[in-house]
Amino acid sequence: MDLYVIRRRSNWTDAAELETTAAKSSAEGEKMSTEVRWIRSYVVEEEDGKLGTACIYEAVSPEAIRRHAGNTGMSADEITRVADTVVVREDPVAA
Repeated sequence: MDLYVIRRRSNWTDAAELETTAAKSSAEGEKMSTEVRWIRSYVVEEEDGKLGTACIYEAVSPEAIRRHAGNTGMSADEITRVADTVVVREDPVAA
């Protein structure tokens, strides 16, 4: 599997809506575990006030990511294969 960044722009109006979709995504990921694996997501506030994400996934192909997104009811606006990882610091832990 390769590592991908998936950008989902303005998919959710609030955190509750995002949580509902995340649960669907996890369930769908269990069904597709040999094709896609959700690693982490960064939730971002879009310019229009909605929530979007930058998600990190392992997947066999961009098509598998698109299928997972479609089955979950979310977009996959941009899918980019990761060429390398540079970690300067670990993600901060919320207090």
